[in-house]
Amino acid sequence: MTLVKTKIGRRAFIKNTSLAGGGLVLGFSILNSCKPKDVVELAVREMPKEWFDINAYLKIGDNGLVTIMAPNPEFGQGVITSMPMIVADELDIAWKDVLVEQANFDAEAYGWQFTGGSQGIRRRWEGLRMAGATAKHMLKEAAAQTWQVPLAEIIASEGILSHEASQNSAGYGEMAAVAATLEVPEEVSLKEITDFTIIGTSKKSVENQKIITGKPLFGLDYQYDGALVAMVVHPPAFGLKLKSFEDAQARSMPGIVDVFKIKTLEDDMKRGFFDTNAFTDLVAIVGKTTWEVMNAKKEIRTEWEPITDSSFTMDRFGTEMKVDVPSGLENTSDHYVQMNEMAAKPGTTARKDGNPEAAFNKAAKVIERSYTCPFLAHNCMEPMNFFAHVTEEGAKLAGPLQAPALTESTVAARLGIPIENIDVELTRMGGGFGRRAYGHYAVEAALISQQANAPIQLVYSREDDMTFGIYRPSYQATYRAALDENNKLVAFHVKAGGVPETPLFANRFPAGAVDNYLAEQWEINSNITIGAFRAPRSNFMAGVEQAFLDEVAEAAGKDPIQFRLDLLQRAKENPVGERNDYDPDRLAGALKLVREKSNWSETSSGVHRGVSAYFCHNSYAAHVVDVVMNGNTPRVENVVCAVDCGIVINPDAAANMAEGAIIDGVGNAMYGVLSFKDGSPEQSNFDRYKIIRHNEAPKHIEVHFVKNEIDPTGLGEPPFPPVFGALANALYKATGRRYYNQPFATDKPPLIG
Repeated sequence: MTLVKTKIGRRAFIKNTSLAGGGLVLGFSILNSCKPKDVVELAVREMPKEWFDINAYLKIGDNGLVTIMAPNPEFGQGVITSMPMIVADELDIAWKDVLVEQANFDAEAYGWQFTGGSQGIRRRWEGLRMAGATAKHMLKEAAAQTWQVPLAEIIASEGILSHEASQNSAGYGEMAAVAATLEVPEEVSLKEITDFTIIGTSKKSVENQKIITGKPLFGLDYQYDGALVAMVVHPPAFGLKLKSFEDAQARSMPGIVDVFKIKTLEDDMKRGFFDTNAFTDLVAIVGKTTWEVMNAKKEIRTEWEPITDSSFTMDRFGTEMKVDVPSGLENTSDHYVQMNEMAAKPGTTARKDGNPEAAFNKAAKVIERSYTCPFLAHNCMEPMNFFAHVTEEGAKLAGPLQAPALTESTVAARLGIPIENIDVELTRMGGGFGRRAYGHYAVEAALISQQANAPIQLVYSREDDMTFGIYRPSYQATYRAALDENNKLVAFHVKAGGVPETPLFANRFPAGAVDNYLAEQWEINSNITIGAFRAPRSNFMAGVEQAFLDEVAEAAGKDPIQFRLDLLQRAKENPVGERNDYDPDRLAGALKLVREKSNWSETSSGVHRGVSAYFCHNSYAAHVVDVVMNGNTPRVENVVCAVDCGIVINPDAAANMAEGAIIDGVGNAMYGVLSFKDGSPEQSNFDRYKIIRHNEAPKHIEVHFVKNEIDPTGLGEPPFPPVFGALANALYKATGRRYYNQPFATDKPPLIG
């Protein structure tokens, strides 16, 4: 049994857990008139007539039903189910008696309500457990005082409190009023992992019924009496800005209420880390219906002018930094020329172990390969949208956001409204993948509402979404490996960069496993806005690293899995350096599990296998991809996945998440590309930007989890990056040639000049 300090006193406990990300805020309601029904009959219930607010995370009904709040925004990763499961397990309530609600943004009650970086469960694990355990402790204490028996003799199970010697029993609802008078304990005991009854069992999403019956959940579903619809016109190319516009024709069209210019961020405004926004000067069209506004938007006549070199100040979570924005209209072909030039020059050294130069000079064999990938668009199923109603009293916002705290602070600063006068309601997101961490569309909605003096539902078209993007950057990496006369890897060199950032992780595998190691990086500045894309930077580096390691293993005459395991054994027993950011045992464990579950050495005729393994977001994932040839067309037949993410909260949902990551990875690796000509995206809708089709998805996917008692780590992102490398390696076995440039379906040297 683990004892967890709640800090002494009610106020200290509130402050501590809020700052820690657990967000447990205690505040009991004393409702003495509550009379529970027969608490033993739990199977069928009506809705309670009264609720007891036990803490910010849960309230208990007079009949024993418990409502648990899901604090983090939901976009399909399942936290709206898995987070309440953690609370419910420590509370000792039957899952059938739990109702779940999406919490709105409330920093004081819930702390850091951020969905991204695969950090949700990891950061809230202890706080969620504490929420359930503290409520259970106080309910048990209430029962002990009521029955005048020792607290240690009270048993809590499935919402029932009981005392064997006195044969007393009561439901949680019956004791909540007494518990309201008690002080928060200084410490509470958490369950042993072996005593979990809900955590580790599979539960269906609490929103499945709403989704399949079309109940309003998403931002585009949001309804508000009297709300008008708004859309924006933005520059057609990165490197341009609004000079003037003519709106007479648009204003005369049916249903149009107003047309005006907005400026989302002032030039001298210090931006937050997620205030990425290439186009701050926009034309807003406001009308009665989406169709009317879309038609009027086509009639806006605009004139654009080139931007000049500029800079702004960004607050990167307490660190102030200057960001330079170059002028010019950029082209993908030029980007590849620039990247090749940078790759040929010495980069900035990020890590150096041993004497790699000497080792390469003395090597019996040197393998060198270069890899590229294009920009990618997020293409969330639900395009960007947001509701805003700004009045003199404050602002009400509602919509899909990954980082509501950061967006709220930007809205407050831009509107000049005290932050305490802004309310943010969180809707389910129709996809996120990092795109909805950048809340410029919420700022736009708020500014339009303020100027129109009306509630506004801002809607992006798919073309708006794809061309007003926050993109995955374009990257390039060059790898070199040196083998001695015994085919031992004696030196490793990686040089990586991109437009406009480097993807390098200098301290990841095989760093720490090779005596002579060099990691270099470089960057090319750009005015094209980039940002987090599922497993940022890892989504490129994992694929190219793992594809290169397969080539090195082949040159060394070794099985690719055993080659990796030998390196990991070295990193475990005699690591090079002290900054290695992965656990070789856990990465090896994922590899061994995928080797076992895939029957790696027993390949069927006509099946071509590729493997990869990677660490990111505190977790470890390994894949074996099987490719078969359908004439000249490769098809992914089967994928076996092994993941070590610590304790798995909801196994079926976790497997679903890994399956989605694998399909997403196959699709992006094979087909994903967004290119630029004179600053303008050449793909503005799905007629030119290919998304994986159903018949191109893997025919079968198996997901296995390494069983351990490590606190949960990331899961939404870790299974995504290794897919690229495993697929590249399988394609090589199937076609006889290596794939160096994404997307693989059109892999050829980039057009230059």
